[in-house]
Amino acid sequence: MTAFARRARASAGRLHPELSLVSYTLLGHLEDSGGRRATDLAAHYALDKSTVSRQVSALERAGLIERRRDPADHRVHVLHLTDAGRAILAQVTESRRAAFRERLAGWPEDDLERFAEYLARYNAWGRSGGGGGAPGEG
Repeated sequence: MTAFARRARASAGRLHPELSLVSYTLLGHLEDSGGRRATDLAAHYALDKSTVSRQVSALERAGLIERRRDPADHRVHVLHLTDAGRAILAQVTESRRAAFRERLAGWPEDDLERFAEYLARYNAWGRSGGGGGAPGEG
């Protein structure tokens, strides 16, 4: 898992020098959600508000996100992707998918199916009360 995380961090940085794995993750979340407050991002990822603030500032400076007033509460700003942010996110996502396809190209179909099942199980852990982990976990 550590090697997997290191590769993900390195590939994000190669594609865009200002796009760390955390930044990439935040951009993806903003795209999926249609926009979020910085405090919501911090809560969702269990990150310190100052960490999210630094990431948000860097993404704003890079022109990848923008703040907009919340129509329901004008005191609140919601973070949204810019067109440049969407383009970078799409580029990095496609590059990561190509790398995965290349690494998995020689795998037998049965192995790919098991791998996909294991990833789904791993990603689902904690969503349903912590079940689905390996024996002894949780």
